[in-house]
Amino acid sequence: MDTRVAAYAVVVRDARLLLAHWSEGGRTGWSMPGGGIEGGEHPEQTVVREVREETGYDVVVDELLGIDSLVVPGADRIEPGPDLHALRILYRAHVVGGALAHEVDGSTDEAAWVPLADVDALDRVGLVDVARRLAGLLPG
Repeated sequence: MDTRVAAYAVVVRDARLLLAHWSEGGRTGWSMPGGGIEGGEHPEQTVVREVREETGYDVVVDELLGIDSLVVPGADRIEPGPDLHALRILYRAHVVGGALAHEVDGSTDEAAWVPLADVDALDRVGLVDVARRLAGLLPG
């Protein structure tokens, strides 16, 4: 079994959620900005770096919201292989600089501020709902 540890940000401003559109291996969906931890990198550094790469914004981490654990069967991976255990660390963060920009040559192709009331209508990955629940943006 492979393991992937990643860090993601929940950034809300003016009742809008900052999302990144994931597009990889023929699969797409709106997701939380963030991504995999590089060797020796602290998860807080990861989330700051990834948000900058995927959205153009500089953020400061406010608090740890939680850690989500997901096992993806090998046959469901973009490139079939061993099962994948994904540990997803979620932080609340806020913007301190930068400007909205889309990632070039990465796993995301668009970034957007989406009104909280419109998120349910989006084609989104499950992580978005996990993040909203941990951030208190969804009941339960």
